[in-house]
Amino acid sequence: MPEKLTAKGRATRRRIVEGASAVLRERGVATATLDDVMARTRSSKSQLFHYFPGGKDELLLAVARFEADQVLEDQQPYLGSLDSWEAWERWRDVVVERYEAQGDECPLGALFLQVGRSTPGARAIVVEMLNRWQESLAAGIRALRAAGELPPDIDVDTRAAALLAAIQGGVSILLSTGRSTHLRAALDQGIADLRSTGRAPA
Repeated sequence: MPEKLTAKGRATRRRIVEGASAVLRERGVATATLDDVMARTRSSKSQLFHYFPGGKDELLLAVARFEADQVLEDQQPYLGSLDSWEAWERWRDVVVERYEAQGDECPLGALFLQVGRSTPGARAIVVEMLNRWQESLAAGIRALRAAGELPPDIDVDTRAAALLAAIQGGVSILLSTGRSTHLRAALDQGIADLRSTGRAPA
């Protein structure tokens, strides 16, 4: 990012990134052009290269960062406060509702299917985003453990990784079929399995 941008400059840069994101979701990385982005964002070529001197590759990396941040922001404030079973249920509802509403326009699909597969450097952004997501889930599991809802010896990282993998599978099926049934099942079963570990044997 150019150094010391003014507030107006930051807003302009964000507008270009958001517009480019919309173009890429609609047209795909292979067919989308800088002309498409300029038309969508009402920006000139000189303006575009002022904020992204590396051209399309630099813009695509900015889009990848934007989409990665959006995936996690869409789940807040719930993802950051998974400290009770009620909080987990609220988070579950938000995740399903958001992905149902976003459909093919969801940032996760754009990141995985469009930018992440074709842009050098984007894979590292995807990995970082998944690590942040998994750590948020792990923090929630640790909060439940600290509250006595889960046993002390629960494998927090494995549980968080399995839950994240289940979500990814559910979202992938939703993007392929338009149906959220599998995402709902993955979240319901993942939370139920987690909750069952805290129950004392009969």
